[in-house]
Amino acid sequence: MIESPFEEWLHNTPPINKLPEDVVAEIRSFAEDQVDRIHELVKIGMALSAEKKLDRLLEMIISEARRFTNADGGTLYIKSEDEEALEFMIIQNDSLNVRMGGSGQQISWPKIPLQMADGKENHRNVSAHCALVGKAINIADVYNAEGFDFQGTKDFDKTTGYRSKSMLLIPMRDHEDEVIGVLQLLNAKDLKTGEVVSFPEQDITDTTSLASQAAIAITNMRLVKGLENLLDAFLRVIAAAIDEKSPYTAGHVQRVAELTEKLASVVDGVEEGEFAGVHFNSDELTEIKMAAWMHDVGKITTPEYVVDKATKLQTIFDRIELLRCRIEILKKDAEIRRLQSCLAQEADQCERPATETMVLDRDMEFLEKVNFGSEFMDEESIERLMELSSIALEVGDKKISLLDSDELNNLIIRKGTLTASERSIINNHVSVTIKMLETLPFPRKLSNVPRYAGMHHEKLDGSGYPRGFAGEEIPAAARMLAIADVFEALTAADRPYKKGKLLSESMRILEFMVKDGHLDGNLCDLMVESGLVEEYSRNVLAERQRDDFVWKGKVYKVSGEAK
Repeated sequence: MIESPFEEWLHNTPPINKLPEDVVAEIRSFAEDQVDRIHELVKIGMALSAEKKLDRLLEMIISEARRFTNADGGTLYIKSEDEEALEFMIIQNDSLNVRMGGSGQQISWPKIPLQMADGKENHRNVSAHCALVGKAINIADVYNAEGFDFQGTKDFDKTTGYRSKSMLLIPMRDHEDEVIGVLQLLNAKDLKTGEVVSFPEQDITDTTSLASQAAIAITNMRLVKGLENLLDAFLRVIAAAIDEKSPYTAGHVQRVAELTEKLASVVDGVEEGEFAGVHFNSDELTEIKMAAWMHDVGKITTPEYVVDKATKLQTIFDRIELLRCRIEILKKDAEIRRLQSCLAQEADQCERPATETMVLDRDMEFLEKVNFGSEFMDEESIERLMELSSIALEVGDKKISLLDSDELNNLIIRKGTLTASERSIINNHVSVTIKMLETLPFPRKLSNVPRYAGMHHEKLDGSGYPRGFAGEEIPAAARMLAIADVFEALTAADRPYKKGKLLSESMRILEFMVKDGHLDGNLCDLMVESGLVEEYSRNVLAERQRDDFVWKGKVYKVSGEAK
């Protein structure tokens, strides 16, 4: 049976209790050193895995690699997205007190191309060569190295008075064994004398292990960030599709999301008062922002004729045109009767149809006015509509009502343009939003997105929908979203049934909603006192809407040109 080298060594080595003491001490020292290095690698790996910010991760990689090898300096390169060059990410040097990249000074040095101008691979640059061949390179003295161009290093030394000597370059490989970057260490120092020495061969193995852990950590972070960016972009595309579905809601979702995000940042920064203890970490802020972007996703199922219903009679088209045709038929019938009376020489009847025509024209003007739904319907107007519905006209051998039951039901809407059934369809978008979002496998840190998005029509007094939550059942994030949604709706100038209200009108309505227990008054106070209302009005509202407003008896000056 053939023995392995280790088994052969064990077989030929005397028992440890029979070895000289100095040999035993050396073995023990070596073993302890190896255990320490393994522990260090494990600790570094755990630290790399725990870091969530890319800049700090990159700085940690180069710092730990330098500490591990006792290197005076180090540079971390990462392949560019097109994989045609190496980008300087982190540069450190203790002797020169240099910290560039990450939290240090910005790096302005050009990328190192992996190909020359003639298309050949760039093996003259040592870091590019390392990335291309994927092998570690250990150089005792860069001034005596052959095959590489170190003129740039020498020029740098001449300028700074530094002396670059030993260099170790390690390719960084990801989980697919692809080189994603290069770890370059400079001037290893003897722990006892502080003299610059060559990097020992053992450092190559250990640093390669560290570089592999670092590469995987970078790749994982990039993958996570890429998935987060993809999810965020996907949700924004859906939100944009909802906005574009109707010309009357374009920009609504975006404005609500931006206002909610800013209000959350204001709350997070408060140091005293009601919200002094309320703070959000970056994941929670992302969660709130994403919920705001998704709050109207359910409208993707809402029929366009309901969303776009600019007038009371609008469905696929505005049925006011049908009423206009019917009125014209009635006017035509009246004209025929007038002509017949004249032919029969009934002079007293000759002028009567002209009066009927005038009455019908006034009826048409009335119908057009109430069709817009911009004013509250009073009892007198409703009674007049009921009278008009009793008028019939003859079309062939059939009699048709001037207003059929559905048209009458729409025209007697007291406020706005939606019937009760249509408003129910609109309101159902929240339930659909919840249903759609709850089917998505949001990661744990974004698990509240469906909950927050589905509460933007809930009210503190429990009168909201779809679930009638009240008080503390509604989290702060959902309360902020509700305020942003209401404020945007009040001031929006692109709705089919109304002009955008003046800021003063909007704030007065907002204050009434606070008094009625619909909105969180403390959050509304904060939105006003932080200057967020003025900022929004100057950046979003039309000049005619930007007027001074009163909040809780205090006048806030807003009028003027947008910044």
